[in-house]
Amino acid sequence: MFGLALAAPPGPMNAIIAEESVVRGWVAGVIAGAGAMTADIIFFVLALAGVATVIQQWPLLRGAMVTVGGLLMLYFALDAVQSAQETLTGSDVAGESRGFEKAFVLALTNPFQILFWLTVGVAMLDPGTIDVLSHTPYVGDAAAGLVVVETGSIALLAGFFGGILVWITGFPAVLVATDNRIDSLAPVVAGASALILVGFGFLFLWDGIGTLL
Repeated sequence: MFGLALAAPPGPMNAIIAEESVVRGWVAGVIAGAGAMTADIIFFVLALAGVATVIQQWPLLRGAMVTVGGLLMLYFALDAVQSAQETLTGSDVAGESRGFEKAFVLALTNPFQILFWLTVGVAMLDPGTIDVLSHTPYVGDAAAGLVVVETGSIALLAGFFGGILVWITGFPAVLVATDNRIDSLAPVVAGASALILVGFGFLFLWDGIGTLL
């Protein structure tokens, strides 16, 4: 449940996973999801090593990472627009996938993910309790207090990454199954992915530049 709470909400990583899934198939969608999950594993290792605490003391570093993330999202949005146009015209878009690289670098520069691992991610390692759903993006305040679990256990960490794994395999499967029944879904999803990436790109740029200034 904790892993799903982090992975499921709409955002730039799921936009990449959705685009790759409907344009290039289930395997490409899973590979893109693996890119985002790999970034989470790196953040976990950094939190385990205590590096997260150091990063928290350097707001300019965080600002630079977020600014780069915003620029990358705008760049990848252009790629999503091209995919939408090609699926509309029936052009071949099943070429080499860059989903892993795109989701990986976006996850590493995503302020929501960075903030999560600087706070909740570190707390997961120490014995205590944590309010799982309160940290869900966008709806955390409304869901606060519903699920409280013990931290510092192997079971919590295994469940956390297991939940992410379930999402990055199940979400592309649902999209591909739906796309097989609705011929017009691919350009719609690719276009929506482009809009989401543009929106988050400008949001991250605002956040990053504001931190740097």
